[in-house]
Amino acid sequence: MHLDDLTRNGPSSGPHNSAHLGPTRGLVLMGGGARTAYQAGALQALAQLLETRRAQPSASARPAIRFPFQILVGTSAGALNATYLASRAMDGLDALKGLGEFWHGLHSHLVYHLPDTPLAKVSRWATALGVSLSVRSQGAALNSMPLVDTLHRRIALNSIAQALNNGHLKALAVTASSYTTGVHWTFCQTKGPLATDGWNRPGRRAEKQDITIEHLMASSAIPFLFPATPLWVDGNMEYFGDGSMRQSSPLSPAVHLGAHKILAIGVGQPQRDHMGSADTANGASRQRPSLGNIAGHAMASVFNDTLMADVAQVQRVNQSIQQLKHLAAQHSPEGLAFLPLQEVQVLALQPSESLDALAQAHVHELPRPVHRVLEGLGALQGSGAALSSYLLFEPGFLRALMALGAKDVTQRQDELLAFFAD
Repeated sequence: MHLDDLTRNGPSSGPHNSAHLGPTRGLVLMGGGARTAYQAGALQALAQLLETRRAQPSASARPAIRFPFQILVGTSAGALNATYLASRAMDGLDALKGLGEFWHGLHSHLVYHLPDTPLAKVSRWATALGVSLSVRSQGAALNSMPLVDTLHRRIALNSIAQALNNGHLKALAVTASSYTTGVHWTFCQTKGPLATDGWNRPGRRAEKQDITIEHLMASSAIPFLFPATPLWVDGNMEYFGDGSMRQSSPLSPAVHLGAHKILAIGVGQPQRDHMGSADTANGASRQRPSLGNIAGHAMASVFNDTLMADVAQVQRVNQSIQQLKHLAAQHSPEGLAFLPLQEVQVLALQPSESLDALAQAHVHELPRPVHRVLEGLGALQGSGAALSSYLLFEPGFLRALMALGAKDVTQRQDELLAFFAD
């Protein structure tokens, strides 16, 4: 996040719509495969928290709470969550509850499957052969067509434009990374033209496009696992992969689109412990890492959650803005109103417990062919379970993640209520 990212340059949306009063709130949802079920649990608990506050006698004079965010920004599986919420924005808080129901109904076979080969159900070698053939044909180990079908059935994309036109929403943004050029793109759907002045940073750009299933598949195309997706940008077709790659400023799109307050939900975690390491010295394992350990570490690098670093940067920029305003007030009070900078309040929420450990307790739920492949990679035990956690779209793991998200919201309910106080 740079100082000039905080200029007042939100999307042009025409005359003021009374459907929204007060500061513009943004919701930023980070990526992480199956781990992003945590976000669904947190937002479901947030809806209950806001409803409880509304039901209190002291809140009787307050207007009913509509959909609590005007700007939605998502990356990878977080983009799926953001788009689902945008399609349900006219339903108010029920949209947050519906996201929880969406995740409750997911299974791995609704997201991906391994390529079918003869004897794959009984032979690990036949399964490996299928994976090898898939990698050669499409550059990815898994077939993600089940996710395409799931998204078509469960997300009403046409409702997004209606929510924008009715003033329930100001913008939806989805990020993806171009394999073709290396540029990190943000695709924005807004009611009016997108104000792109200054939104062209080194390595990251923005373009106004209506969000489609193809954008969602591109944003969530985990490298090596899901195939790249072609999209048109600047009049050219480029191939895109997971938006978590090269994502240096996850809060920037929400700020550019006009958010004054941002709730950001990541799926990072406390420092990884040495799960399952019996041979340790001074807290570190002496065993050579398995391929699964290395793959899990590499995947964690792809999904390296830069959220907290960006939050810290925003706080530093806010301090700089405060100092600039103080100097302007002292030397040129009449020019203070024309200072083209704004402070942005950010509240970040992340898991309070290790998701690797949680995944290790649920790896037995994986489909048998996937379980065999990950077992062969050493990705079911210790820190290797990190790799499994991105693919564990199974009810037990997803509900455990959602329960953790709900618990973390409860523990921070005072901060959240203050965030929505106005």
